[in-house]
Amino acid sequence: MSIITNLTSEQLRKAADLKEQITKLEQSLAELLGGTALVELDHVATDLVRRKKRKISAAGIARIKAAQKVRWAKYRQQAGTVTANGEAKKKKLTMSDAAKAKIAAAARARWARVREAKAA
Repeated sequence: MSIITNLTSEQLRKAADLKEQITKLEQSLAELLGGTALVELDHVATDLVRRKKRKISAAGIARIKAAQKVRWAKYRQQAGTVTANGEAKKKKLTMSDAAKAKIAAAARARWARVREAKAA
């Protein structure tokens, strides 16, 4: 909800008068300073609000990337997914040969049923 809707008519009149006085003062200041006062004041205000963005150099980005790679390598080594020379460790299969054979037999049986259904 806006603040203006909560003001009385007397307060609104007073605010309008103050705004008018500010405008007149700005105009007289501009006349004194040759018409550049408002432009300069606006420029100062926008400089305070809008700051220049900083850019990272290519060398800085390279340093950040290198440090991040080192951090990830250290993490992976601690987690046990990388060997000391940086190669990825092969995952060990936890399934026995008998279990793999059982799964393969079940898959063959499923496909046989599919082929029979198509043929019929």
